[in-house]
Amino acid sequence: MRTRSGPLAAVTAALAAALALGAAGCAAVDEPPAPPPGDGGGNAAQKLGQLTVAGAGSMKGYSRQRFPHWRDTGKNCDVRDSVLQRDGEDIKLSGCNVVGGRWESVYDGRAFTDPSGVDIDHMVPLANAWRSGADEWDDTKRGEFANDLDRPQLFAVSASSNRAKGDQDPSQWKPANQSHWCQYADNWVTVKHHWRLTVTTAEKAALTDMLEGCR
Repeated sequence: MRTRSGPLAAVTAALAAALALGAAGCAAVDEPPAPPPGDGGGNAAQKLGQLTVAGAGSMKGYSRQRFPHWRDTGKNCDVRDSVLQRDGEDIKLSGCNVVGGRWESVYDGRAFTDPSGVDIDHMVPLANAWRSGADEWDDTKRGEFANDLDRPQLFAVSASSNRAKGDQDPSQWKPANQSHWCQYADNWVTVKHHWRLTVTTAEKAALTDMLEGCR
């Protein structure tokens, strides 16, 4: 068989090379997974490492009134109604007031259909925030913190779990529902990181333990 030569052979060879290159370019490529959602401060362990470690401050001058809440969000409605509506199912309203629905407390798994059995928990309690830097804020900033719907700071939970928690940090209190510990620690760190609040040595150690093994 005689091999072709000349311009036609050159064109044929070039076409074959182009087709081979195109086939190679269509090969599947393993793309890296999308980064986890966050607020730009890195993952929880990274954020925790960026927090300032300090002893708990004094409670001198503290009162809940120094953190004005709940902020109005409509006629006869406030941030509490907003959280109840966000965290519940089958919500029933009277105007913008939440009067019924179903809520499951992630802290202890208890379910409620009456909003009076539900508390709105501050992930980082107001008194804890005071001891970790909020004592130096003005009341306007403390009000922003107490009504923060943009960070994981406000949650509808059982009244009993909220009151058992009080103003304790994770070295002193953790949710009875251990399957929620990863999310709880992540939320706690996210709030303290955003508001530039400090952590104690024991608090940081407890958060580190809670985050180990979390994705």
